[in-house]
Amino acid sequence: MLVGVLKSKIHCVTVTQAEVDYVGSITIDEELMEAADLIENEQVHVLNKRNGERIITYVIKGERGSGVICMNGPAALKFNIGDVVIILSYTWLDREEAKNFKPKIIFPDTKTNRLIK
Repeated sequence: MLVGVLKSKIHCVTVTQAEVDYVGSITIDEELMEAADLIENEQVHVLNKRNGERIITYVIKGERGSGVICMNGPAALKFNIGDVVIILSYTWLDREEAKNFKPKIIFPDTKTNRLIK
């Protein structure tokens, strides 16, 4: 049996852009993607701490070190610039493997969306 478990989490970053006239997705700074073990086109859940909205979309690689978190397409109507969000991805693992799996969780600086060193 496979079970769904948390794979990656970017905890509390700030939306820097909202582009409604785009196909869809979330653009994430490449540095944050790597730190959280996310790849381009990976499905993610994005949770808005301001209003409780939760969407499912996919990742687009943003400029490394830019701090960009851009909500694209219809998501731009549910998330405003300045909103703090949590970004999650999940994976399916064998039940026994899942018991010992450790997700990659990062806590960037919420003001700059940069990794805290």
